[in-house]
Amino acid sequence: MANIKSAKKRVLIERERRVQNNSVKSEIKTYEKKFKNELTVDIAKAEEAFKTLVSRLDSAATAGVIHKNSANRKKAHFAKLLENAKASK
Repeated sequence: MANIKSAKKRVLIERERRVQNNSVKSEIKTYEKKFKNELTVDIAKAEEAFKTLVSRLDSAATAGVIHKNSANRKKAHFAKLLENAKASK
């Protein structure tokens, strides 16, 4: 543990941010799973899940939880999955 007061404060703040960031990342993973499950069941529900997923990815990228290129890569990947599912049915 640090000896300087400001360093101690930074450690506490980083801990709080890490918990919040992990929560957001976990939420994104949950929405990814929901989207993939909906792809196999119902395309209309998958489109709604895709919109929600894209919104969560954008907000996480804006907040700096994930890199914006990572968010864009994931959005493109899931959009491609959705288009392929639409084309196959």
